[in-house]
Amino acid sequence: MSLPVIAVEGLSKTYGSVAAVSDLSFNIARGSITALLGGNGAGKTTTLSMLLGLLLPTRGSIHLFGVDMANDRFQVLPRINFSSPYVDLPQRLTITENLRVYARLYGVVNINERIDEMLEALDLQAMRKRRYGTLSAGQKTRVAIAKAMLNEPELLLLDEPTASLDPDSADRIRRYLTDYKVRTHATILLASHNMGEVEQLCDDVIMLHRGGIVARGTPAQLIADFRRDSMEQVFIDITRETIRFPEEGPIEL
Repeated sequence: MSLPVIAVEGLSKTYGSVAAVSDLSFNIARGSITALLGGNGAGKTTTLSMLLGLLLPTRGSIHLFGVDMANDRFQVLPRINFSSPYVDLPQRLTITENLRVYARLYGVVNINERIDEMLEALDLQAMRKRRYGTLSAGQKTRVAIAKAMLNEPELLLLDEPTASLDPDSADRIRRYLTDYKVRTHATILLASHNMGEVEQLCDDVIMLHRGGIVARGTPAQLIADFRRDSMEQVFIDITRETIRFPEEGPIEL
């Protein structure tokens, strides 16, 4: 069997007496779209930050493509990318100027062609000369995704990929990500609060609560296991600590 793209073992991050992430262990296979879900403070952003190497774990290990991120992360950084609507790009640069800067940083070949491809794919052509600081929240989200796709990453980490988008734009992003996964066999790990999106887009779901994993499975499996009608109801049960597992009765989280 091939190595998992993401292999996390015993991962923890503490700040003094506060455990932001506690003893996470999971593998993610190539060519899958996995959701990392949980309420505010569950540990999603901390986990993504450690996967990127932006935060150092207190304990545990992270291997991406079989490479130990603690020692050799620069080997794999060209193969990954990240997008978040909460991380701004330079405000005074236009969309095209921003994408050109990042394309050079990523070592993209045929920069102009690649930028044109991303502007077309994410419906940004008409505003390519607008300064980033003048864009709406939804437009900034699309630019952030365009930036993250410039190097055609094999591993894509997304934080709220459709935040602030109208339904048409959000559907366009979901279709683009699905097509990209099918075409390239890339692996996508995303954090989202849009449970309808998770049901539609994701092959696998990892549920976090208080920094630990409390459930994992396909959206359909989790809905069935928790005897609910939707992922939104499962999510609410977990965040409100009213979970009831089949055959086991109530549990405390």
